[in-house]
Amino acid sequence: MKDFSQLLTDKVDVIAQEWVDRVIRDGQVKSTEHLTRKGVLNHITDVLAALATVLAQNEESDFEKIAQASFKHGALRAKQDFDPREVVREYHLLRTTILAHVSAELLLGTPEEILRAMSLIDAVVDSAIAQCFESYVDGRLHELQQVQRELTLTVEELQRLVSANQENISLLAHELKTPLSSIINYSDLFLRQSQKSEIRDTAVGLAHIERVLSNGRKLLTLINDVLELSRCEAGKMQLKAEATNVKMLINSVVETMQPLADSRGLQLLINCQNAPNEVIIDSYRLQQILMNLISNSIRYTEIGSVEIECRSISHQEWLISVQDTGIGIAVKDHLRIFEPFERAKIPGKNHPYDSTGLGLAIVDKLIKLLQGRIYVSSDVGEGATFTVILPTEVGISQT
Repeated sequence: MKDFSQLLTDKVDVIAQEWVDRVIRDGQVKSTEHLTRKGVLNHITDVLAALATVLAQNEESDFEKIAQASFKHGALRAKQDFDPREVVREYHLLRTTILAHVSAELLLGTPEEILRAMSLIDAVVDSAIAQCFESYVDGRLHELQQVQRELTLTVEELQRLVSANQENISLLAHELKTPLSSIINYSDLFLRQSQKSEIRDTAVGLAHIERVLSNGRKLLTLINDVLELSRCEAGKMQLKAEATNVKMLINSVVETMQPLADSRGLQLLINCQNAPNEVIIDSYRLQQILMNLISNSIRYTEIGSVEIECRSISHQEWLISVQDTGIGIAVKDHLRIFEPFERAKIPGKNHPYDSTGLGLAIVDKLIKLLQGRIYVSSDVGEGATFTVILPTEVGISQT
């Protein structure tokens, strides 16, 4: 009997690497665009090694190794925020890649050997998919539980906002209504269906979980932005001024924002040749400012680029600017966009789904806290440039 087990063992690394190539090139697995080859590979080599063992012995115990490897694969894909359809597509490509590498040798075997090998390959891949989905769903459910816990923990602090003026509370209630309604409705639907039948491994059940998570994340972002703004306005935010390497901080922020830019096909450019080597500032608050400005530019830019420039102005001051090729901002809106819940008008278009109308208000408060100032240069259809001027040394007495 032909030893297909040894054949597969010898080709594990080759099959794994070709599978990675196929997954990266495949247009249906978009979540891999921001992963390294190692991140894409995950535990597939373990699945292949276990398959080789099954082909040799065909014992029930060997499927346990496949289950363990696939379980780990699914858990990591959940953390990497893969869509369930992408996970299914991965295993389809795995089956195709395996057969492409062993088909020539399979045809040299007897009909019985070919049938046994093909049946085992199908059984192993099917088993791997089942185990992968079990851990994937568990991972998404765990994330859902975390979102619920975080929402619960923020309720008390959110209630303190009632003391704010009634207009902002009304606006906040309006912004919270849509994601909160979606969370309640889909959670209720998911729970009612789970009582009637097993839906953990169905596309419908997974779609419900995805919608709950998506709206839960938006709700948490909105609440956290409101709380951050509230702390700024209440004067309860303490600065921690320290020596900060500006270039390293900018590079770190850009690296974090790169996946968002890539998802929209935008270039993120950096010009820090004349940046100060070191400033005394609260690095965390500076990072918040940059994250908000860059993410805001990416949201409102459909094509082109976002450029971050940093340079010294004098011994006392330096600037950082974020320039985009987006839709632009009407001159009459330049001051209004820094008010809570205010956003620039977009003729004929809706605001981005994840826009809360609080990012620039937080930026404005933080810049004042850092003893700086911000300017906007923009008009409709001409992109926008936000320029922040800050002191090279922030006084630590500010609160």
